[in-house]
Amino acid sequence: MDMIIILQMVLASISGAVLYTIIGIAPGTDETAVLAPVTIALALLGVSPYVILAFFIAAIVAKKLTDSIPVAIAGIPGGVMAAPMVEHAMVLKAHGVPDVSIKKMTSGSVIGTLISIPASFLIANLILPYADKISEHAGLIFFLGAIFLALMTKNKILSLAIIIPFALLIQGLRHLYWGLEVVPPDVTVFVSFFLGITIGPIAFTLFRLLNKDYLNKLPRLGDKEITLKKSDKEKGVPNPFKILTKKEAASSAFGSFLGSVTFFLTPVGMTVFLGEALTRHIKDPVKRASRAISTMDGLTNASYISGTLIPLIAIGLPLSPMAIGPAAGLFNAPPVFTPEHNIHHLLSMSEIMIATIIGAGIALSITFYITIKYASQICGFVFKYIPHEALIGLFAGLVVMLAFMDAGFLNIFGVILIALVSGLLHSHGVNYGVLFMTLYAAPWLLGILS
Repeated sequence: MDMIIILQMVLASISGAVLYTIIGIAPGTDETAVLAPVTIALALLGVSPYVILAFFIAAIVAKKLTDSIPVAIAGIPGGVMAAPMVEHAMVLKAHGVPDVSIKKMTSGSVIGTLISIPASFLIANLILPYADKISEHAGLIFFLGAIFLALMTKNKILSLAIIIPFALLIQGLRHLYWGLEVVPPDVTVFVSFFLGITIGPIAFTLFRLLNKDYLNKLPRLGDKEITLKKSDKEKGVPNPFKILTKKEAASSAFGSFLGSVTFFLTPVGMTVFLGEALTRHIKDPVKRASRAISTMDGLTNASYISGTLIPLIAIGLPLSPMAIGPAAGLFNAPPVFTPEHNIHHLLSMSEIMIATIIGAGIALSITFYITIKYASQICGFVFKYIPHEALIGLFAGLVVMLAFMDAGFLNIFGVILIALVSGLLHSHGVNYGVLFMTLYAAPWLLGILS
């Protein structure tokens, strides 16, 4: 690995950290929707896999550090994974210490990053001897993963019932494209279908607004007033181990390790379960909330990093909710990355480690410092000058572009179809993970059934 590549990784990490520090603060930005399209686009542009990995790690660390800021200040999650912290953050806000909430969450996130990286490499080494057997049965594993995630969703029966019909939709569109010679027989459309699932809830909501009867029934809420309280400035270089108490740091570290071990489970579910389990014995509401948010934030960061690194290092297949969601572009961005030829195959373990350390180290150095020092000011700027709709429009436009690149003009409508079906299912309690797993399992599943 020469110095030019290292310099490119450093610059990419800085770019990822700065960009996703801002995106993380923007309310309601889904991790998959804002990370997957960019990662896939970088792969299709021919960017070095070293640079892509460093960028991605910096981006995910920065986003997980900052998506808790709008939770603490306004009770609005900056991302899906920040939602479980809302209740506890509002307890601290009610007691007049939202600045403490921000510092506790970001400090927990730092610990999650520090714990999860070595834990991921350790766990990946333990799995490595079984990688070939796992790869041989990838289709079955994806199908079983879809069933497992379906059993953990709100609407279990619908989630289970939709697996085969959704697989039919995916493979039906692929065979339609082959039959119409939109794409060659040896090309499997994947990227745009994946992104169609990603933007499903947004697309479904927007299309519902075209129904005047539905639109007229929606309540008019007007402008929401948000009051930002300036946080006390931290003196010197912020230290997460000084911001957290010893018990909070220990709980966050323990939660982070458990989050790394359970990388194959749904991060949201594990965050809620372990966060509550590790703090329910604390009676004082402020102490309980402080311990809970630091533990939960550490766990979410750890589950995201380990869910990316462990499958990437050991197997090369996206066998975790994180890997089939935000990190999917590292595994499958055809024709550049495929299940048989991706970062797992292109980079050695030591090279993956170097890219990870560079990305995480730069993101922690930049984002943690900025978050602790200027959280309120940055949050005010984002809320005031960066509309949520602008971010949605940006990533939706990127999806349309990638759909056209994947299989031409017709595929834009194919992606809209998948997005609307996915959005409808999601609105009725079907988890993203079930749909993503079905997307991966579709060829194997229908091959077995046919």
